[in-house]
Amino acid sequence: MKTLKKIILTAMIGLTPMTGLAQELKIAVVNPNRLLEEAPQAKLALKKLEKEFATRDNKLLTEQKAIKKDEEKLARDGAIMSEAERRKIERDLISKKRELRRALDELREDRTFRSNEERGKLLRYVNDAITTVGKQEKYDLILYEGIAFANPAIDLTGMILERLKKEAKAKQ
Repeated sequence: MKTLKKIILTAMIGLTPMTGLAQELKIAVVNPNRLLEEAPQAKLALKKLEKEFATRDNKLLTEQKAIKKDEEKLARDGAIMSEAERRKIERDLISKKRELRRALDELREDRTFRSNEERGKLLRYVNDAITTVGKQEKYDLILYEGIAFANPAIDLTGMILERLKKEAKAKQ
């Protein structure tokens, strides 16, 4: 029993300075997922990527349609074709499908690489906005990941989002 009292007393003495410190800290949280989805810079980056890859997407879509058309022709007319003609079309289809798969893989890799680049830029931009707001509003600590619960009263996401919107308008 005496040991338990000592432990509780020690814990209370040890926590007292931290409790006082915590009451003096100005703490806030930010929802980074919401910022990355709703920030105008995120939407602009997405449009930029769509435009950047539109030509390649359309070219591959055209190739897919051509392959499908050849497959339909082979299925429809294969029985009346000569053996040599049917084999040639089958070999061409295999070759076209292989080239299409390779091109789709390259497109996917390039898109992933560019998406990661744009996401990195956006994260730096969001972090700069958080830092600026934190300094201007004199916050001691702003948390943005790994938060199990936060009172909405200390959520700065809306304030950061408004700042990002104003900066996007200023750049237009």
